[in-house]
Amino acid sequence: MTVTAYTLAVVLNLFCLFLGYRFLFRPAASATGYGVPADPSGDAGAYLTVKGLRDGTFGVVGLALLVFAGAGAEAWFMLCVALVPLGDTLVVLRHGGAKAVAFGIHFATAAVVLICAGLLFAV
Repeated sequence: MTVTAYTLAVVLNLFCLFLGYRFLFRPAASATGYGVPADPSGDAGAYLTVKGLRDGTFGVVGLALLVFAGAGAEAWFMLCVALVPLGDTLVVLRHGGAKAVAFGIHFATAAVVLICAGLLFAV
């Protein structure tokens, strides 16, 4: 179980880094994939950059916690971070995005993050 918990945590943190990079360098495509398309050259550009920085930072902090503080700290971090995809689910639903994206991507991500937290707590 230890290998599974650590592997899932690393994969999720690297995925956050990927999402951050994508929102910083391909904001329009990333916003569409998020479920709420936006024009990065308009008012939404700053918010897409903020999302990129947020996601990338979560990835860096998660990896740092895993390496330097261990499974327990990473488990608490994952438990807290699960609030983000749950919030993203509500954002997509509230702004007319597809329910399939809201639940199939964001809510499912929250579930996987919570599973990861549970596995890390068990290590």
